[in-house]
Amino acid sequence: MSTDMTNGLPFMKMHGLGNDFVVLDARESGGDSFSVTPALAKAIGHRHFGVGFDQLAVISNGSGDAHLTFYNSDGSIAGACGNATRCIARFLMDETGKSSLHLTTDRGDLAARDMGDRVTSVNMGQPQLDWQDIPLAHAIDTLALPIEGAPTATGMGNPHCTFFVDDVAAIDLASFGPEIEHHPLYPERTNVQVAQIVGPDHIRMRVWERGVGVTLASGSSSCATAVAAARRALTGRKVRIDLDGGTLNIDWREDGVWMTGPTAHVFNGTLTPAFLDSLK
Repeated sequence: MSTDMTNGLPFMKMHGLGNDFVVLDARESGGDSFSVTPALAKAIGHRHFGVGFDQLAVISNGSGDAHLTFYNSDGSIAGACGNATRCIARFLMDETGKSSLHLTTDRGDLAARDMGDRVTSVNMGQPQLDWQDIPLAHAIDTLALPIEGAPTATGMGNPHCTFFVDDVAAIDLASFGPEIEHHPLYPERTNVQVAQIVGPDHIRMRVWERGVGVTLASGSSSCATAVAAARRALTGRKVRIDLDGGTLNIDWREDGVWMTGPTAHVFNGTLTPAFLDSLK
């Protein structure tokens, strides 16, 4: 996609299980023709005055097949975004004909694979389990935090707080989520998951994403929840996770946490020069 700002800014709209993204391709320009500011991210992310997204992703040139940078709808940086990574991996596989990719992110290197039938798998890397790596505010047992409900803390390139509950439908996530997102134990805020164990390899989960709100799905949250469930011996290391938007399969292996599921490239569009000028 060309990034000639005088003719507007092209973008792609994608989603993974309803977890939706605006994707900007800056590879052709080297990323020099535009920069993503918090104001630009917030404007594009507004579902009434912009395009609307859970995360904004920028594809740029990197040491591998591409480098990915992510922003939340409030304009803040997201260190990782699993579903957006899978969406972009599928786009790049279609573009190049490759069945495997080496992607780089602010979190580190990620591998992606074509699993057939347009299903895409991404290795999200090893989880961060030590308090300082997640990060938490001070040294503490990450398996059961001193918060009502004894949630588990996990890092997947961004912080997560997972509550295991009897019924996820009974949780008012719109009020519960922001309270936990800003808990003082999490200096960089946190994503919040409520998870219900359905069986030894089956979880039902809902998610509140920091800087976004309630979302239909979240890849990194699914990975964090699978890791937390395995650490607490509630499930094995390979699980199916049913989210509001669909199902992901998570497999915590020796080489990292693999996430597998479908993606959709919905449409291409262009942000007009007038819209971009209005943000100056």
